[in-house]
Amino acid sequence: MGLPTGFLEIERKDRPYEKVEKRLKNWQEFVLGLAPAELSQQGARCMDCGIPFCHNGCPVNNLIPDWNELVRRDRWRDALESLHSTNNFPEFTGRICPAPCEASCTLNIDDNPVTIKSIECGIVDRGWQEGWIVPLIQARKTGKRIAVVGSGPAGMACAQQLARAGHAVTLFEKADRIGGLLRYGIPDFKMEKHLIDRRMRQMEQEGVEFRTSVEVGATLSIKSLLEGYDAVALTGGAEWPRDLEVPGRELSGIHYAMDFLTQQNKRVAGDDESRAAPRGTLTAKGKHVIVIGGGDTGSDCVGTSNRQGAASVTQLEVMPRPPERENKELTWPDWPLKLRTSSSHEEGVERDFAVLTKRAVGKDGKVTALECARIEWSKGGMKEIEGSRFELKADLVLLAMGFLGPRRPGMVEQSGVALDSRGNILANVKDYKTSVPRLFAAGDMRRGQSLVVWAIREGRQCARSIDETLMGSTTLPR
Repeated sequence: MGLPTGFLEIERKDRPYEKVEKRLKNWQEFVLGLAPAELSQQGARCMDCGIPFCHNGCPVNNLIPDWNELVRRDRWRDALESLHSTNNFPEFTGRICPAPCEASCTLNIDDNPVTIKSIECGIVDRGWQEGWIVPLIQARKTGKRIAVVGSGPAGMACAQQLARAGHAVTLFEKADRIGGLLRYGIPDFKMEKHLIDRRMRQMEQEGVEFRTSVEVGATLSIKSLLEGYDAVALTGGAEWPRDLEVPGRELSGIHYAMDFLTQQNKRVAGDDESRAAPRGTLTAKGKHVIVIGGGDTGSDCVGTSNRQGAASVTQLEVMPRPPERENKELTWPDWPLKLRTSSSHEEGVERDFAVLTKRAVGKDGKVTALECARIEWSKGGMKEIEGSRFELKADLVLLAMGFLGPRRPGMVEQSGVALDSRGNILANVKDYKTSVPRLFAAGDMRRGQSLVVWAIREGRQCARSIDETLMGSTTLPR
């Protein structure tokens, strides 16, 4: 630790945003990076704790104090090597991870944590700018062939690790482009897609073969994969959305959030969005939009609706309004429950909590309003408050209420794998093996909906298990 009093002498400074009126006019990222000298100063705030809680706070167990100190010393290339030792894609997590590491930082006890996420992103962005990030090509080939199904962060991490171990890896994706929800679920204003394309080029040179528009379980059977490959990893994500089971659900204008977000991402890419629009083109322009669900997906719908020119945006959450600030004595260093205001919320939205949707009201087959009720929560569950019903005008309703697990029809049913009590593919975090021999599972398809950083962790660990199973031992990191 080079600057023992850094946390006392240097104030926390995080990346600023473009002004709202400017960023709403385009679909580009609007987070403004800090200069290298500023990031070095922020790295000097790290206390290098005897027990670095940020390690456990970070799902991939990033060596955070190590690269904070390297950045402080202006040893950026060494910091990049340390960062890549635990995380294949820091430019993804440096943009869209909610940073549980910062919640676990000792300095967060007084709400002043190290800007870990900004430093991480600064390291990897400089690595690309300087040309330090190059393909890592394994000269020794094993002769083993492995199929990875699903190209989200878990699949990409799994495939890259296996290729670096010398295996021949084919990554299958049912969509027309690689990236999974990174590509079609995360808006471009949070993460531009050239970042995925850049990693794809690296992975191709490392030996990964990408096959898009191939839906395993439909156009290609699991049986044929198991016959043609030595191992198969299922990393298809949790794509079964929770529905709104109320009268009027069939009305036009009520859609799943992912249908709405995918269409916009295709527009930004200049692609044909018709395949992503089974119920017609979706736009919030000039409409009164209601987003049901208070999580990250709901927030993305808010930001997308405002950029499309919505007349108004309202976000409803069934849970009560969380506290503005958590009780540190009870929660730290764990991830706290507290009110979170995203950059999309700052752009304009009416948020309401403890609201239950009772029915959708329509005219001529189109939704015109939602009838809602206020609820109160107790140990026995939720209870509608008598006389609290009200209506909200609605031309477009977006369902962002989370996911129930992987879709059953197709690949999951065809594979015959055992499922856990929540409907996810049953596999443990020691070897990621399913109930079917040579079939592995990782990411949201195994753990349920989660964070990008958890998907990267599971993809890496699954790759290690596959390598060890096929070769008898492994040098891949866990």
